[in-house]
Amino acid sequence: MIEFAPSQVKDFVMFKPISSQYPLILASSSRYRAELLRRLQLPFTGIAPDLDETPLPGEAAEALTRRLALAKAQALAQRHPGRWVLGSDQAATADGRILGKPGSRERAAEQLGFLSGRRVDFLTAVALVCDDQVFSALDLTTVQFRVLEKAEIERYLDAEAVLDCAGSFKCEGLGITLFEHIRSDDPTGLIGLPLIAVRRLLAQASCALP
Repeated sequence: MIEFAPSQVKDFVMFKPISSQYPLILASSSRYRAELLRRLQLPFTGIAPDLDETPLPGEAAEALTRRLALAKAQALAQRHPGRWVLGSDQAATADGRILGKPGSRERAAEQLGFLSGRRVDFLTAVALVCDDQVFSALDLTTVQFRVLEKAEIERYLDAEAVLDCAGSFKCEGLGITLFEHIRSDDPTGLIGLPLIAVRRLLAQASCALP
């Protein structure tokens, strides 16, 4: 499911069309998002927004991803007036628990053990910002994990580097073997940047693809 929010346009502003002279700014240092965005064959540059991504007390996964995607884009848009900035954020949630990047093998093993046999919702928010103009969308991908044995988890962690991946897996790699099924409108959403949603946001910003 992909949900698009109404555009927020406060006033007419002079923006610089995306071009080799004024490339799109990707508010991220993620190599995964950069690899996905290259598929659209747009000139872009990646800049880390240097933002505190700590969830607010009691903040739900959807609110968290929407807030952070917008905050990342706005932080860089303020530093680059007239430029289009794309922000994105993803959270995984299962049984009310938000799963972030594990950061260590021990946490990765714990996360995968927790996810064994469970349904997991991956929420990926995107926001395209230029000065006062804001376009946004939310992608939902649902993953059903199969029941995982401890030995399977250890073998998987030996085989694939996942410490910087929410949920401790890579669906584009060996992580696909951990699932029973995936339900999604956009296969790129699970990797971290839903390109179908991004294409629509770019169209709203008068950037036609292809």
